[in-house]
Amino acid sequence: MNLSIIVALSENNLIGINNDLPWHLSADLKRVKAITMGHHLIMGRKTFDSIGKPLSGRPIIIITRNKDYKAKGCTVVPSLAEGIKAAKDDNEAFIFGGGEIFREALPLVNKIYMTRIHQRFEGDTYFPELNMEEWKQVSHNEFPADEKNNYPFSYINLERIMM
Repeated sequence: MNLSIIVALSENNLIGINNDLPWHLSADLKRVKAITMGHHLIMGRKTFDSIGKPLSGRPIIIITRNKDYKAKGCTVVPSLAEGIKAAKDDNEAFIFGGGEIFREALPLVNKIYMTRIHQRFEGDTYFPELNMEEWKQVSHNEFPADEKNNYPFSYINLERIMM
């Protein structure tokens, strides 16, 4: 199984504030849906709570230490390792956030689907710094702000360099 990260982040690696995104990019939401449809999404409980419901067409795996946590239509596991195990039959599973889960999963993933918003924001949750000696950029497409996307952004796909 391929394990990938899909993430939107600002120029200063911000991914969230108060358990929400500080931007709205319609194009990014469509891209995320297209890339992840039919695949497992592995995320922390706070990320799931910020979404508020399962995303259609994608099995959701929620990581939480709360043994009593339940979410209708989702698989709840106590650790990232258990989440990956629950998605083992998928040819590509996606780490979907938040910050702690990204940090823990980063050494395990071989692809990153990144949307880089070309703006700096203040917030409370950041994506970890990447060691670019471990990654190669395989695509980069830039887009201007428009009526549905308040900020210019780029889609950047990275693959881990096998050492």
